[in-house]
Amino acid sequence: MSEEPSATAQRIRDAAVSRFGTDGFGVGLRAIAADAGVTAGLIIHHFGSKDGLRRACDEYIRNQLWSHKRAQADASAFTGFGAEEIAELTPALRYMMRSFQAGGDFARSMMDRLVEDTEGYIDQGVASGMFKPSRTPASRARFLTYQAVGGMLVWHLLHTDPARPDFAAELSAYMEALTPGALELFANGLMVDRTMLDEYLLYVPDPPEDDVPA
Repeated sequence: MSEEPSATAQRIRDAAVSRFGTDGFGVGLRAIAADAGVTAGLIIHHFGSKDGLRRACDEYIRNQLWSHKRAQADASAFTGFGAEEIAELTPALRYMMRSFQAGGDFARSMMDRLVEDTEGYIDQGVASGMFKPSRTPASRARFLTYQAVGGMLVWHLLHTDPARPDFAAELSAYMEALTPGALELFANGLMVDRTMLDEYLLYVPDPPEDDVPA
């Protein structure tokens, strides 16, 4: 929806975001209507169809996440979400996880934007001296983004209790379990030398200049 939705439409949209995130996109309009305290017919009145409601939710979640990121855009933002952010963004993040599970245009556009943002955050870190420059900055950003989102999605699938789902708690547990290892890897590296990289570059057409740090 391009204009600001009415209070009723916002209530329906928020109920749909929560219900889609919890139960998936196969949930019926009656369940969403019950959550919002309206009739299924009123949902159709405001959004035209279930697909129309889904598009409105997609747009809302996209705008919410990007607005949040812009408000605190710095070179550390790509590492994950803090406890306060998790609590604030739980409905949006849960919806995003469901979207990645479902696939489709929204999931692809979200991932592309996350990769783009991650590359921007890392570029800021390179400029400030926090991060090393890369031979392939776009590839590095894509790897980090897919690794982070994939890890979060796998954790969500393996650790959710269907009887008592608590997305905020499971995401906090994910961050606590993986952050120490991730920071150690980022700070100290994994390999003791660059042999594997050099061997790989022998098979890459037009390898980058040797004076660019790896």
